[in-house]
This record gives sequence, structure tokens and C-alpha cells, in this order.
Amino acid sequence: MKVAKILLHDQETFGLVNPEGKLATRNEIMKQTGLRLPPSLEEFLFTGNAQKIKDHLNKLSFAHEVDKLEVLPPITKTFKVICLAFNYSDQASWVRFGKDPPKEPVIYMKPRTSLVGPFEDIVCPKFVRQLDYEGELALVIGKKCKNISEDGALDFVAGYFVMNDVSARDIQFIDKQYTRAKGFDTFGPCGPWVTTPDEIPDPCDLRITTKVNGEIRQNSSTKNLVLKVGRIICSLSKVMTLEPGDIISTGTPSGTALSLSSYMKYLQHGDIVEVEVERLGKLRNRVVFV
Repeated sequence: MKVAKILLHDQETFGLVNPEGKLATRNEIMKQTGLRLPPSLEEFLFTGNAQKIKDHLNKLSFAHEVDKLEVLPPITKTFKVICLAFNYSDQASWVRFGKDPPKEPVIYMKPRTSLVGPFEDIVCPKFVRQLDYEGELALVIGKKCKNISEDGALDFVAGYFVMNDVSARDIQFIDKQYTRAKGFDTFGPCGPWVTTPDEIPDPCDLRITTKVNGEIRQNSSTKNLVLKVGRIICSLSKVMTLEPGDIISTGTPSGTALSLSSYMKYLQHGDIVEVEVERLGKLRNRVVFV
């Protein structure tokens, strides 16, 4: 099931998306099924409604084309946006961390104010000189958890989506840490919807690609994750309580401008960045320097 958050008649709501890219809104679903649904996408996902509605999917008509709607970031009611570094075996940047890839998650936090929709602009101040892209698989926690086992960790996932962890590398180099460099407003395009786990039997076997102006920059698979999704959740839960709405972005593969060591590969005004994860959809965002 794919659940998208949209702005319709100046009101935030959500709907289900079918394989043809058409959407049925919350109000339409309630009229067609007789079910009562909560007002927000987050409540819909975290309170078992997604499970209840499965038996009614054949009753739905999907009247709206998603690409003609204003699509919002799927998760905005979040306490934490946790991002991983050095987590792809094909991303040599972990060598800067040490001789071997990390055995535990190396994390930083991204503010929720960085989150924007899948087709919104990435707006960057002109004082940033080295703007980079990072295509990633992200997930949202659906149930509160602490000290959970790796084997049962995926049971706490409400869904998966695509993230672009946009980064100001020149600021990252100055600060020697990531928060300011990755914390600008609009530096977290995500979506285009949340895909529930029943459609993703193995999150560690998904193709991930990033294109800039049509040129493929990143072309990898979540098979190359150093720490797999279950291990990430398990390890993080031993550090902090994970709560419904918490976002975890699992790291980026090789092919960033930083990993290509090319100043010419950093993003410029007007560039179009597309990040696609197999089965989860695609982000398409324009870069605007102001």
C-alpha cells in the first residue's frame, strides 16, 4: 500500500496511490468503504488503519493523478530524523572513518524543518559553494521500541520512502560534523509516499539511483548496505527510544560529488536532481540558489 500526503483545497490530507499513479483521497475512501479514518497520514499508519483497509481496496476508485497534485513530505509529525554515515560497502568514504567499515551506526540528526516534498525546490543560500546530493532509502518507525532484537526489528517499521540527504560540503569541512551542513530548510526532499512493509519483503534488495540533469551519478543497491535495516533499528534502539514517526535514513552509496572528487559535479542553480528507489518511487527536485 502506498500512502501519500497531499495539499487539497488548502487543506492537508492523505490518500492511497494505485500502481498507475492515481490517488483516492481520505474523504473518498471513507465514502466508498464506510470506514472512519483518522485525519492525518501518521495516525492512519500508526494505529492499524492500513491493515483494516486492505479488505476494501477493490471498492476504491482512484480519480486523481498524483503528478497533478501538491504532494507534501509524507512524514512531518516526527520527533527525530536520524541519518547514517559510512554505511555502503561501495562508498569509500568509510575509509575516512577508519580502516574498516563501522560495526555500529555512525549517526547525525537532521532537523524536521529540512523536510520538503518530492517535487519541491531545494533552496540553497548562495554562500554555499559545494552543494551535494545523497540518494537514500528511508524508513519510518510505527511503534515505540527500546532494546529490541535484530530479528524482530522490521516489525516496528511502518513504511519506507525515498530521501535525498542534501549536504553543503564546504560547511561540513569547516564544522568537522554534519548538523549545520545538512540542516538547512529544504535539504531533505522525501517521499513521494510511504510504502507499507507488505510491499517490500526485503528492504536490503532495492535498486537505488540518482540522476542530475539526466546523468546517472549514483547506481547501486541496498544490498550494499554495511549495516542492514534490522541491525540499524536494533542498534539505535539500544541508544534511544524510537517512537512512531521517527525517520531513519540509511546512508548513501558511491557517486556523490564528494566521492567523485570533482568540483564540477556539485549542484548548480537550475539543476534537476532525481532520486529513485526500486518499488518506492522517485523524487524530482530543482536546485535554486538564492
